[in-house]
Amino acid sequence: MAGGIDLIPIKGLPEIKPGDDLVRMVIDAARQSGVTIKEGDIIVFAAKILSKVEGRFVRIEDVKPTPFAYGAAKVLDKDPRVVEIILREALRIIKMEKGKLIVENMHGVICANAGVDLSNVRGGEEALLLPKEPDSTARALHEGFRNELGIEAAVVVTDTVGRPWRDGLVQVAIGCYGISPMKDYRGEHDSKGFDLQATVLAQVDEVSSAAGLLLGKTEGVPVVIVRGYNYDKSTEGASKILRNPDDDLFR
Repeated sequence: MAGGIDLIPIKGLPEIKPGDDLVRMVIDAARQSGVTIKEGDIIVFAAKILSKVEGRFVRIEDVKPTPFAYGAAKVLDKDPRVVEIILREALRIIKMEKGKLIVENMHGVICANAGVDLSNVRGGEEALLLPKEPDSTARALHEGFRNELGIEAAVVVTDTVGRPWRDGLVQVAIGCYGISPMKDYRGEHDSKGFDLQATVLAQVDEVSSAAGLLLGKTEGVPVVIVRGYNYDKSTEGASKILRNPDDDLFR
C-alpha cells in the first residue's frame, strides 16, 4: 500500500430492476467511465441495489399487522404495517423505546428497523428489505466478474447502521466473498518491535466505511471499487464477523 488506496465510484448505472444482470451492468458502466476492473480490486455494493435485483419489495398496503405490531406501533408512534414488516425480518427485539426499534435481523446484525428501507422506494408505497443471503449474493457476484473478466475481484455488500454511544451512521459489511472478514495481526510486530497479541481488524467493515465516503445517499453511486488495499483472501462470509452472544457484554 505504499502508493495508497484508491476509491473509484461507478457512475452511470441505470435504475435497477428485479432480475437485472448487475455484473454486466457494472462492467458496462465502468467501461463507459474509462474504468477497468482489475485483479485484486474490491467491489463494494450498497445492499439496496442488490435488494432491488432480488425484488425484495413489500407493498405496505398489503401488510396485515398482528396485535403485537399494533401495540408496538403505539409505543413507537409508527405505522403498524411498517412495524409488522420490521418484525417479520427480525430474529429478536433488542430494544424498543424512544421511537426506536432495535432488533437482531435475519442476518444476525443488530440494527434499527431490521434494515428495512423506506426511503426513495416507489413513492413511499413500498418497503425494501435487505438481500436474502448477502454472503451468497457476494459469492455469485464474485463468480460473475471472474467469468466475464477472467479476474479475481473480492466483493463486499454493505449497509448503513448506527452505533451505540456514538451519533452518526457508518457503513458495515453484511456480506462478502474473496476477502477475509478479519485481518489477524496477532503474532506480528508493531513498528517498535512489540508483539501484537490482540489486534484483529474487521477489515471488511473498514473497507465498507472507506467506500461509504462515496456511497452517497444523494449522489446515485451504489458501487465503489477499492483498489490498492493488501487484503487477506478468504471464502468466508461476513457472518464470521458477528460476535457470539455468549461473549457480548451488552445484550
